[in-house]
Amino acid sequence: MAVEEKPGVKSSSSIVPCFLFVELVIMAGTVLLAYYFEYTDTFPVHVQGFFCYDKTFSKPYPGPDDTSKIPPVLIYSLVTAIPTLTILVGELCAFFTKAEGTQEKTIVTADCCYFNPLLRRIIRFLGVYAFGLFTTTIFANAGQVVTGNQTPHFLSACRPNYTALGCQSTMQYITERRACTGNPLIVMSARKSFPSKDAALSVYSAVYTVMYVTLVFKTKGTRLTKPTISLTLLCLAMLVGVVRVAEYRNHWADVLAGFFTGGAIAVFLVTCVINNFQQLQPSLPPPRSQRPESMLGMPMVTLPCVESPLEKLRGDLRSPRSHDHQPYRFPATPDVLIPSRSISSEV
Repeated sequence: MAVEEKPGVKSSSSIVPCFLFVELVIMAGTVLLAYYFEYTDTFPVHVQGFFCYDKTFSKPYPGPDDTSKIPPVLIYSLVTAIPTLTILVGELCAFFTKAEGTQEKTIVTADCCYFNPLLRRIIRFLGVYAFGLFTTTIFANAGQVVTGNQTPHFLSACRPNYTALGCQSTMQYITERRACTGNPLIVMSARKSFPSKDAALSVYSAVYTVMYVTLVFKTKGTRLTKPTISLTLLCLAMLVGVVRVAEYRNHWADVLAGFFTGGAIAVFLVTCVINNFQQLQPSLPPPRSQRPESMLGMPMVTLPCVESPLEKLRGDLRSPRSHDHQPYRFPATPDVLIPSRSISSEV
């Protein structure tokens, strides 16, 4: 027996299975892959050679990332807290003010589970954001592992023995894997420069949040609130890249590649996955063709059937002896619909 749907309520039997067996599985796989890239040596870093006394990689060692002016802990905290708080505040305001484009139906599953539209939107937007965050981490780590590009302070961390390597000129290229005598962990970290992961994560978070603020927030009476919030978030993201370059932790090309990676992932998820944070509108039926009277806005009359002179003449020629012949009458082709005002004016 079919369940009668009430206004504002929609029944669905696939939302829970899809969430448990599809989306959670994909999310878990993404988290595991990001973990293996970040904290294990499952994927070895590609070892690139270097030129003797290369000034591009001879910048002073700035110390571990924890000593940076913008340490990774601060970046990870901000990219997690700012979008979460923004989405929570935005959804609560949109739900209680009933903003247009944010009202969805309540999902009913198996006559026992009710999914509030507010809860659904929050889980959807934060879940997609978390998926994109881990995806950005995977893209950045994969690029660093595959390319193995050195940081500007690579030679300071590597500490190669130029005498043992036989470096006679700056044009000599060293491919020896054991050329470095520095700390192996620091050397491995110095081989992960392209793209900049911190820049990618910061821009991804900023672009995602900016698009949410721009598309969802309805600020009546002021036009500077949304631009101020958006530009502030984008400036903070750009500042992360500038600090990475100023501290000789990344090249400009690494930071720009990170910006592009994070921004592209954020734009793709917002536009193609969650429909710009708006509710999907059902397709409307094609409009019916309007009658002439509704288009002109006045009553119409139909001309009566008239006798064709040509047909009368043709009948007379065919049967000249018959005076009782009645000519064929047919309506004018086509019947013309004209406004009644035009007839009255002519008369």
